[in-house]
Amino acid sequence: FLPSTSPFTFRKLAGCTLFITGASRGIGKAIALKAAKDGANIVIAAKTAEPHPTLPGTIYTAAEEIEAAGGKALPCIVNVREEQQIINAVEKAVKTFGGIDILVNNASAISLTGTLETATKKVNLMMDVNVRGTYLTSKACLPHLRKSKNPHILNLSPPMNLNPMWFKNHCAYTISKYGMSMCVLGMAEEFRGEVAVNALWPKTAIHTAAMDMLGGAGIEKQCRKTDILADAAYCILTKPKTFTGNFIIDEVLLREEGVKDFDVYAIAPG
Repeated sequence: FLPSTSPFTFRKLAGCTLFITGASRGIGKAIALKAAKDGANIVIAAKTAEPHPTLPGTIYTAAEEIEAAGGKALPCIVNVREEQQIINAVEKAVKTFGGIDILVNNASAISLTGTLETATKKVNLMMDVNVRGTYLTSKACLPHLRKSKNPHILNLSPPMNLNPMWFKNHCAYTISKYGMSMCVLGMAEEFRGEVAVNALWPKTAIHTAAMDMLGGAGIEKQCRKTDILADAAYCILTKPKTFTGNFIIDEVLLREEGVKDFDVYAIAPG
């Protein structure tokens, strides 16, 4: 594995088709752009078709960036709460690119609120998008992934740690993200030898529009760029399908791969 700036990088994902949920901005888009540099096909499965009042980017602006980076883009309006929209996008992807090699379950809803402060509609949103959306998107893609030479599912979800500190301040959110991690646990075993299924999670906060909304002004100084997750994801997705059932922390993996300078990923170095 070499950083994207290296002249020695082999175009490992050239011709591969990636189906990425929530790829119109943030981490999903960063993973898409990294793969696009190799000449990959990217299915942008996200719900922002019209510009959002506070969040940057639509599926169409993301498609333009992906094409500019050297990839092929297929923007699809997909709200992962709607199973039919997922199925339609998967069918369109297969028709357009001939198959699906990689699924990145990145779409997520977040509310870091206590039990009494979390509105029911927020609970429903987190469970629907994070757990159910990940499960249904995986289910729709799996028949096509099984036909790929090196298929991967990558969920943006944390290692499962049952220490109550991870639950006490935002019980509903943690349950929903651990639901995604349980999909990794189950599906990695169910499809062992056929499809690799792994989870990726950042060591520190990552600077995205969602983080600005949650953390307010100045939060970015404590954050890393989305590039660190894009580089870690690239590393996982170019491994053989025998690499499965892992819960990976971005920095730990990149250190193992020989990356020493993590200041390049800092918004405010040091």
